Amino acid sequence: MKFLLDTHIWLWSLLEAHRLHRSISEVLENDINELFISPITIWETMILAEKQRIVLMPSPAEWVKEALKHSPVKEALLSHAVAIKSRLIELPHHDPADRFIAATA
Repeated sequence: MKFLLDTHIWLWSLLEAHRLHRSISEVLENDINELFISPITIWETMILAEKQRIVLMPSPAEWVKEALKHSPVKEALLSHAVAIKSRLIELPHHDPADRFIAATA
């Protein structure tokens, strides 16, 4: 099965795996599953680091590059259709990153 990971799930899986619910850990650990992240997740990760909400060493850019090399995730592609859908999708909040991630799914 294919799964598009939310930013916090991807970050927790790499930084704080103990915070993940067991059912999510099982999905992430199952080799049959295909795991994806949106480029928006990388953008959101960099913003979180810039705002010092997370610390990524030696630098956020280097940390992300290394994480992508070692993380079993594939890149979910952004498209014009995803951009349009991000504005049409209904969410309980207006977080632009979540809108893009939900539209990508």
